[in-house]
Amino acid sequence: MFGNADEFFKFVRDEGVEYIDIRFTDLPGIQQQVTMPISAFDEDTAAEGVAFDGSSIRGFQTIDQSDMKLLPDYGTAYVDPFRNPKTIAMDFFVHDPITGEAYSRDPRN
Repeated sequence: MFGNADEFFKFVRDEGVEYIDIRFTDLPGIQQQVTMPISAFDEDTAAEGVAFDGSSIRGFQTIDQSDMKLLPDYGTAYVDPFRNPKTIAMDFFVHDPITGEAYSRDPRN
């Protein structure tokens, strides 16, 4: 739906989006998600990534190396027609927070 962050954030502001549904796929191919207020997802957060505990996701990381981050795939974003208040859903890529490399166990990579 969007080609870049600028288009995405302009739409969010113009259309009054209140929530973002962050989605990613675990190793067995099951979609995981977390919904957060759009006010907590700004341009800096999008660029730096959304941190999460990879040890809580089946097949990802051990507890001693559990830090992971999610980076947005703007082309997958859409307004969820069944959610009220207005929510935008978007797929994210899993990355290593230290090296910045795409995570090898992310089925979308």
